[in-house]
Amino acid sequence: MAQRIAIDSKSARTHRPMESKRAEQQRAQETRSAILDAALAEFASKRFDAASIRGIADRIGLQHPLITYHFRTKEILWRAVAEYVFERVRRERDSYLTDLGSVSALDRVKLAYRALFRFTVDYPELHRFMLQETLGYSPRLQWIADTILKPLIDWLLPQIRAAQDEQALPKVEPIIFHYMLISLTSTLSGFGPEISATSNLSPSDPALADAYWRTVEQLVFETLPAFGALASV
Repeated sequence: MAQRIAIDSKSARTHRPMESKRAEQQRAQETRSAILDAALAEFASKRFDAASIRGIADRIGLQHPLITYHFRTKEILWRAVAEYVFERVRRERDSYLTDLGSVSALDRVKLAYRALFRFTVDYPELHRFMLQETLGYSPRLQWIADTILKPLIDWLLPQIRAAQDEQALPKVEPIIFHYMLISLTSTLSGFGPEISATSNLSPSDPALADAYWRTVEQLVFETLPAFGALASV
């Protein structure tokens, strides 16, 4: 009996440090995510040069040395934010495309941009974060283009071309079509404050978002292909 108690006591001592380590890792991950969310808001509202580690820390009530513990420099933090947010975009896209089986190229294109639209409605900071960098060329813009945007575009362009080959989308340069859809998917997030100021509408209203996306589908994925078919007759 005494031997069993001794074994149980040893097991408990071993178990407690493991639980403590997992709890510490969980807290560190939660802190990291909070920093990235605050940094996204900071970089979205200010140019890179105007954003500051101290400003990010103030957003979540942390001492700024804790941020530099996780991210040594502002540049490293900016890149981590870009990777963090676009990984969430990829997961959103994949969740729409999972278990669809054999679907048309048009449906893959539609669902991919719908996922992006839904994400930008929930996180309008994404569009504003990108807008800050696209106001002019910077090494950061080139980095995000090479590291994140081009791989996403390399997946999208073949889907657009395939839909065009199926005569389901108008024959326009695929990369131009892509940026046309980027403009449409970011309308509510990009013009949100102006929409609120000029109307009694809220861009974050789910009903408005649903109605807006239905309109995009009708204009881009239904009406335009029909016009394209007429034009080819």
